[in-house]
Amino acid sequence: MATTEREREVREPGFTEPESQEADTLTHLEERIQKTVILVTRLRHEKDAALKELAETQASLSAAQAALEDSQAGSAGISKELSALRAEKQQVRNRLEKLLGHIDQLGAV
Repeated sequence: MATTEREREVREPGFTEPESQEADTLTHLEERIQKTVILVTRLRHEKDAALKELAETQASLSAAQAALEDSQAGSAGISKELSALRAEKQQVRNRLEKLLGHIDQLGAV
């Protein structure tokens, strides 16, 4: 007795024709390739976005470093000026003390 493919599938659940198995394997392989292509495309987009963000961050960092250097240079100038003003203040104080001493001597006479 000849058995049909359907009868064979009913009796033997895992049985499929070789042509059907090959088509299933190719379909599965094609699906995996398509998923891989989609994944690679998405990863490339993410990489491009990350590189763009990195470039922007590096530019911001460079600008911040330049501002810091300017600020430090300005701070050094201000520190020198403050030291000079303190020295000048001390000189003025010394002169005033001398003048007050002379006034006291004049008043005592």
